[in-house]
Amino acid sequence: MTQFSRRKFILTAGAATAATLLAHGCSSGPTDTAATTNSTATPAVNVNAADAPEVTTAKLGFIALTDSAPLIIAKEKGLFDKYGMTGVEVLKQASWPVTRDNLEIGSQGGGIDGAHILTPMPYFMSLGQTKNKQPLPMYILARLNTNGQAISIANSYKEFKVGLDSKGLKDAFAKAKAAGKSDFTAAMTFPGGTHDLWMRYWLAAGGIVPDQDVSVVPIPPPQMVANMKTGNMETFCVGEPWNAQLVNQGQGYTALVTGELWKDHPEKALAMRSDWVDKHPKAAKAILMAVQEAQQWCENMANKEEMCQILSQAKWFKVPAADIIERSKGNIDYGDGRPVVQNSSLLMKFWADNASYPYKSHDLWFLAENIRWGNIPADTNIKALVDKVNREDLWKEAATSLGVPAAQIPTSSSRGVETFFDGVKFDPEKPEEYLKSLAIKKM
Repeated sequence: MTQFSRRKFILTAGAATAATLLAHGCSSGPTDTAATTNSTATPAVNVNAADAPEVTTAKLGFIALTDSAPLIIAKEKGLFDKYGMTGVEVLKQASWPVTRDNLEIGSQGGGIDGAHILTPMPYFMSLGQTKNKQPLPMYILARLNTNGQAISIANSYKEFKVGLDSKGLKDAFAKAKAAGKSDFTAAMTFPGGTHDLWMRYWLAAGGIVPDQDVSVVPIPPPQMVANMKTGNMETFCVGEPWNAQLVNQGQGYTALVTGELWKDHPEKALAMRSDWVDKHPKAAKAILMAVQEAQQWCENMANKEEMCQILSQAKWFKVPAADIIERSKGNIDYGDGRPVVQNSSLLMKFWADNASYPYKSHDLWFLAENIRWGNIPADTNIKALVDKVNREDLWKEAATSLGVPAAQIPTSSSRGVETFFDGVKFDPEKPEEYLKSLAIKKM
């Protein structure tokens, strides 16, 4: 198994130190969370008294990734205010471990009540994978997006033309080993999270054994490009805008966008502490309605330029809007000489094709994959766990109150059998058969 180099370890340790400090109440978020941009929202006075939220405040975390846009837009456009949640704060988190730890301590302890989050994380927390090793019951209220991530490669591997098929990377590793190199690193954002699972699936499909042929290590999203520049990794998987920024700075290229692995795959979620939701069901519904309306706004191509200008601001992402806009529109420059793809159907979706709906079948896949890689016990009753954490019922209630047409509200908890780029199929009714079919696994 390959190991961290000392340089990589020091960099990662620095990030972990910052995360620990932030988890204890030191926030890097915007100081003026009341600011809005051209608010078009209806005043909260129009909220029916019977639907008035029990509280008007909540703290929601986000990581600087394009798929956090629904929370940021709901804040900037006054949509939380519109539904009576006039004191919602949207606070930047330094990393996914910081998000987890701040959820654990909750807003009353200086943390947060909910977050833009990697879909598997609320399940880990509910199972007791927390800083204090105690279960923290969580609810998934909505999916924030589908598609929109990518796997990027260092420029030094361009000659191997590594793309959707990772076998080219296996050949590159073999050549580098013959020349004396033994340390290969693939970065993702959180163990067992979506980026970790996309990276591992892609590597394994090409015959590369994660953690044996290549170290798979966590790096916070905003640090990905800097680490690639200094040669600390061969490849990374992360959401936008970091893959596009890598290409724009000429520091690497995109091997694939994750929609190529699995078309319209689920990605981030809106999750909240279950005790907060249970205590404030009307407030939770109001937050959901604001986020759902923001997702519809973000989906509208006419709003993409404005969305990206907002996200680029220093208080949110602090990156050039040019690093966000093109891929948000489905225009993909892979950065390795392939023709630029225009208007790709694999762009990040916030609402179209039921992108917001938290299908239980998708959560079953995330849990099955985490069994595959040894992150949760093989005997976990994943169906019972999904039924406990996934609150699609609350999504439907909020959507109905919002006036979402019935045709846009799924009637099934399952999207059915899913097919991956390599022909492997996942039947949510038979997850054990899926796991048995996989050649490379830890379980």
